Amino acid sequence: MAHSHNNDHGHSHGHHHHTSDNIKVAFFLNLGFTLIELIGGIWINSVAILSDALHDLGDSLSLGLAWYFEKVAKRQRDAKFTFGYKRFSLLGAVVNSVILLVGSIIILSEAIPRIWNPEPVNAAGMIGFAILGVLVNGAAVLRLKGGESLNEKVVRLHLLEDVLGWLAVLVGGIILFFFDWPVIDPLLSLGITVFVLYNVVRNLRQSLKILLQGTPAHINTNDVKASLEALPQVASVHDLHIWTMDGTYNIMSLHAVLPDGFVTSQSSEVKQTIRELMAEFGISHVTIELEAPGEVCTFKNC
Repeated sequence: MAHSHNNDHGHSHGHHHHTSDNIKVAFFLNLGFTLIELIGGIWINSVAILSDALHDLGDSLSLGLAWYFEKVAKRQRDAKFTFGYKRFSLLGAVVNSVILLVGSIIILSEAIPRIWNPEPVNAAGMIGFAILGVLVNGAAVLRLKGGESLNEKVVRLHLLEDVLGWLAVLVGGIILFFFDWPVIDPLLSLGITVFVLYNVVRNLRQSLKILLQGTPAHINTNDVKASLEALPQVASVHDLHIWTMDGTYNIMSLHAVLPDGFVTSQSSEVKQTIRELMAEFGISHVTIELEAPGEVCTFKNC
């Protein structure tokens, strides 16, 4: 019986440093603009801008957590965390999503009553803030462009939602500038929040699936098993498990039964072939246990 590990940990220290710096810049951009937005929202009496300010405050807290967790995630594995600290990045994504979920519910509670009792809004100020919002959040999105970690993707999505939200506010401000339709303001707030809620729930489900060690969405277990059993050096495969650490670093363990007449000296070649095949599926870390024909598997779930 042979036991093998592929210890390629995928992400480099340089990538995590780059990610951490990107999130840091996005954090300070977002926090600074949130403070301006809170003051401006009160000044022009826009619930859409105040709602987005609350959203951005949640984003700022999330970005701060994401920045911290990305720094933790780049630590090397040790006796306490033998798989490393990659899931701290995932933890940041979960906390991030929960904060936005709570913030969205608060926003809805403020926006819905104003649909029936709309208040006058300073349209010119609304347009000015919307333009500034597009520029600031757009710069933060560009800073995070190309990020691979789930944490970074979630943060980028939140900032992209902010850009789309501000574009909607800009359109609303232009309409209010020419027409006396104050109900546009709470309706915009409602639309932005529902869109954000949809994406937050989707990301939270993805994060929880990873925490519960679900199979990565892009990997089909049946296809993996069929590909392995198609190898001439493998008679059958069982006790196959595939999961992911953080949405990008995928792990697999399996028992491979060898064919009759197999020469023990070829075991290293078989394991290397399996590793190379699994790399094509995007699986970075492979644990292989080889079994002789007729050997009884000692694991209960085989």
